[in-house]
Amino acid sequence: MKAKKSFGQHFLNRPEIAEKIAGSLTLTEKYPRVLEVGPGRGALTQHLINKNYELKLVEADKDMIEAIHKNFMNFKPDNIIAKDFLKLDLTKIFDNQPFCLIGNFPYNISTQILFAMIDNHELVPEMVGMFQREVAERVVSKSGNKVYGIISVLVQAFYDGVLLFGVDKSCFTPPPNVQSAVIRLIRKENTDIGCDEKLFRRVVKQAFSQRRKMLRNTLKIFFPNGEAILSEPFFEKRPEQLSLEEFIELTKRIEKTIDVTSKK
Repeated sequence: MKAKKSFGQHFLNRPEIAEKIAGSLTLTEKYPRVLEVGPGRGALTQHLINKNYELKLVEADKDMIEAIHKNFMNFKPDNIIAKDFLKLDLTKIFDNQPFCLIGNFPYNISTQILFAMIDNHELVPEMVGMFQREVAERVVSKSGNKVYGIISVLVQAFYDGVLLFGVDKSCFTPPPNVQSAVIRLIRKENTDIGCDEKLFRRVVKQAFSQRRKMLRNTLKIFFPNGEAILSEPFFEKRPEQLSLEEFIELTKRIEKTIDVTSKK
């Protein structure tokens, strides 16, 4: 069965790598439910299906669903969700019970998958996934690094991440134009970031909207009467220089400014 560009499909052709990915989940004893995104022909599924947890698959390509049915005849059809992952209500997958997320993610939607995970971090204690290496490095990057950006800050607000191993493009059929890497994200014990989450996201995205500019230029929309604040040395920094903790403290300051402004 040929891969389809429209679904961003690249089939992993190395069983030992698929087995390694499947074995990288660490929290399934505590959270015995697993959702695989984009199983394709089942390279990863075959190493997940006999493990001691409840497994469900979500696949948007009908042809791949037929292949899964043929390759895994004992797998319950009800556990195969024929939908686009990004359009799912994740609270309904396992009746609002937490689950681990895993997959050789389609690269064209991999970042959106991460955003969906962040939106539902209370449901997803762990994620193991294959990404374009550049994206994988960005997710786990710390401040001061050139690849550090929006997805780095937002993911790390709720998860601790590690890059597990790289995967060469030759391990796929057809081979992608980029190298790949597998990362693991484990949810932090305390996911209360101490500020308004929606505002936090706005601040981070606004700060990185023009990453070469100083914060006083990109964030001035949050300080309509705050010229004095913007003159502080802190606002001479560029977004990649700010740690997660500094973004949180910045959001708290903006939160106070908005509250004061609204009362005037």
